[in-house]
Amino acid sequence: MLTNMIKGSIVALVTPFREDGSVNFEKLKELVEWHIANKTDGILVLGTTGESSTMTHEEDDSVVDCVIKTANHRIPVIVGAGSNNTQVMKQKSIDYEQMGADGLLLISPYYNKTNDEGMIMHFKTVADAVNIPIILYNIPGRTGCSISEHVVSVLSQHPNIKGIKEASGNLSYAMNISKYLNDDFVMYSGNDDIIVPMLSLGSSGVISVLANIVPKQTHDLVRKYLDGDTKGSLALQQKYLNLIHALFVEVNPIPVKEAMNQMDMSVGGYRLPLTHMTEAHKQQMNKCLKEVGLL
Repeated sequence: MLTNMIKGSIVALVTPFREDGSVNFEKLKELVEWHIANKTDGILVLGTTGESSTMTHEEDDSVVDCVIKTANHRIPVIVGAGSNNTQVMKQKSIDYEQMGADGLLLISPYYNKTNDEGMIMHFKTVADAVNIPIILYNIPGRTGCSISEHVVSVLSQHPNIKGIKEASGNLSYAMNISKYLNDDFVMYSGNDDIIVPMLSLGSSGVISVLANIVPKQTHDLVRKYLDGDTKGSLALQQKYLNLIHALFVEVNPIPVKEAMNQMDMSVGGYRLPLTHMTEAHKQQMNKCLKEVGLL
């Protein structure tokens, strides 16, 4: 269990697939070992980047079990247990805690949405049922609704709710909720293109797509800022900015898997409705990877 919240780079880990579409568990183990060796500070499994939305519950459980056992307490493992069905999210969270997860990432209810009271109860129902840290996940571009400042102010007081992944890209919103940050409630950037601006608002790091391809550099970007080397941190942010933009030229995780495959990391393809990048975007990705010396 996490005794202190992670400071640094938490990779939003891809789920590698075989040619037949099944989960490639051997590759998954390799990726966990690679991240540990390259100073990634934490692993998020079953996030948006992990394609859990097209996986079965049984596959989700198997992926979580594989990552937790491979990590073997050498690196914190956070599990995405979110759902727009609160009771499903509660049961998944209990199950993942029992499997050994160090923390949980919980998304706001999507499609059915809710008002502020429903939003508070959605998260509180799980927070009251588990004993590991919970990170709220604000990504209105995916869910169609935002976690309001009022909801953050209430939930930040819950002893099991320890942070928020802020992925709206709205620095004004991030500024507004920064007033609730303290040792018991932290913020992570959910956008790789604004890691440094988010750090300036008091965030503790990033939950990163970029870290799938440059884990050490993403760790260093955050660490430099936290250690007072703001110029060095900004230089890394700017160095990888074109690549970061390319990683979101199509819906995540299509571009990052394309990048990893171009780098011979062999993480496989996608499940419908996700499919391969356009040829023009593949060429753009190739160019950006070459610009930073990854090809």
